[in-house]
Amino acid sequence: MAANDELVAWVERVTEFLVEEWGMPPITGRIVGWLMVCDPAEQSAGEIADAIRASRASLTSNMRFLTSVGLVRRTRRLGDRTAYYRIEDDAWHKVIQRKLDSLGAFGEIADEGLKLVGDSERIHAAHKSMLWLKSLAELRPRTDA
Repeated sequence: MAANDELVAWVERVTEFLVEEWGMPPITGRIVGWLMVCDPAEQSAGEIADAIRASRASLTSNMRFLTSVGLVRRTRRLGDRTAYYRIEDDAWHKVIQRKLDSLGAFGEIADEGLKLVGDSERIHAAHKSMLWLKSLAELRPRTDA
């Protein structure tokens, strides 16, 4: 594994991306970035807090959000009352699929707009793009790579 400073820098790059591109809070981005590179893959809230230099209290709502959307899984070990968290194996597929689905759903709104105002180039362009995105959402990524 890379040196600790390099890991911290990489986690911050993930954080910046998720904040700027997806509007996630920085703490959420740090959790995701850390869970992508930590060893072992399952970490307690305390271990995550220590690694990303955050308070345990600030992790609570973010961990709840990440588990509710299926990006992070909460587990327990036999005989251990501590909850452990790990990034889901298909987390990125889920994220991308949700984005494509939500963008594709705008195609229905654009379709309604076309029915409402007739043949509008602007709405037609949006509708065409959304149909293309919907077709992308139906594709499955390669899992053998």
